[in-house]
Amino acid sequence: MLITRALLLDGTPADIRVGEQILEVAQGLTARPGETVLDAAGGTVIPGLHDHHVHLHSTAAAAHSPRVGPADVRGRDGLAHALAGAETDADGWIRAVGYHEAVAGPLDRDALDAVSPPVPVRVQHRSGVVWTLNTAALRRIGMADHPDGVLRSADPSWAPERRDTELADVSRRLTSWGVTGITDATPDLTEADIAGLRDAHRCGELAVRVHVLAPGKRILHDDGLDLDELTRWIAGRHSRDTAVAVHCVTAAQLVVTIAALRAAGTRAGDRIEHAAVVPDDCLADLAELGLTVVTQPNFVAERGDQYLLDVPAVELPQLWRLRSLLESRVKVALSTDSPFGGGDPWAAMRAAVRRQTPAGDVLGPAERVSAATALSMFLGAAEEPSRPRRVAPGQPGDLCVLAASPAEVLDVLNADLVAATLVGGDVVYPRQLSRRPFDAR
Repeated sequence: MLITRALLLDGTPADIRVGEQILEVAQGLTARPGETVLDAAGGTVIPGLHDHHVHLHSTAAAAHSPRVGPADVRGRDGLAHALAGAETDADGWIRAVGYHEAVAGPLDRDALDAVSPPVPVRVQHRSGVVWTLNTAALRRIGMADHPDGVLRSADPSWAPERRDTELADVSRRLTSWGVTGITDATPDLTEADIAGLRDAHRCGELAVRVHVLAPGKRILHDDGLDLDELTRWIAGRHSRDTAVAVHCVTAAQLVVTIAALRAAGTRAGDRIEHAAVVPDDCLADLAELGLTVVTQPNFVAERGDQYLLDVPAVELPQLWRLRSLLESRVKVALSTDSPFGGGDPWAAMRAAVRRQTPAGDVLGPAERVSAATALSMFLGAAEEPSRPRRVAPGQPGDLCVLAASPAEVLDVLNADLVAATLVGGDVVYPRQLSRRPFDAR
């Protein structure tokens, strides 16, 4: 394919010949016989976005699950109404998502029994790592005697079953946002799961490229932190030539992980997932250890009002840091954590720039970054998340064509500007490519 009359992000005019890799970038390229031509009409071409931390199957399932978060329901009556109106899955379950204590307080089996219909009901906390099951659900999985029905991802006696999910709809949404690759951060993916994702990409159901963190992903819980055990796990993964990715959403989790990595040693590719809370004295440690932080500023825009209520004022500057990480020379990449965060990476970029809560307050103004910086942190490759790819010969043929000038792209950071998405030189969005030029005015 030949893309003509394009602008690169720095404003350089260029024509781009692209296949599995980018072949040529120069002005005045002419179409070869039979070559498809896309006229960018002065629009901007950037490397395709890579979302560095998502959960594909959960994202697909969430599209068909009742949402019971603070933005969706209020109080016990609202929760009861939402569950009563939910349709059961083919296997008779109701699987609700997005719960937070702000809705109706702490949730256990008794509280859920009081508001749920008499069918198996499973409610996932918005953190993504805690589920509450009602009595009918506990009976279904053979755990009728469980004391409170609150189950965690780290519980060795239980693992949430993975529903068969259609990935085509997720793929369409991703490519409409200009996303050409994702890193699946689900920790318990099996070899069969991983093979299934790669098969879905090969057959075209999943147009984006897929990278997985499993088996090197680890989720921590504050009440189960064990420095020696975590150190042994890291050393064991490294001995198998696998980098590690450790889920850290509290200061305690981050401090213990840093200590474990100091004891076990680090290797290229080791990551901290989320880094939701970073105390000042951890910044130098993260830089010294050479770790990559993959974080989600979109949570400021999605949950910031709740943070302002729940988090002590002195700790608010430690939440979802960006500028201080970069100024400390920590390697940083961005992601959405879909479906636990909104999946639009452009919304995450805007959150990184503005740091506005839903009510319009600014949370952590000192952590704001420029639009160009926010965009660049979605341009890294799966294996090197913090190094932005370029539109240059030899780079992957994964591109996003935007119907606007570079200045407008950076001014609005909006997915509505995505005009075409290419993976390996093939147009995956829109599926039917018009050969007529689009108007970038």
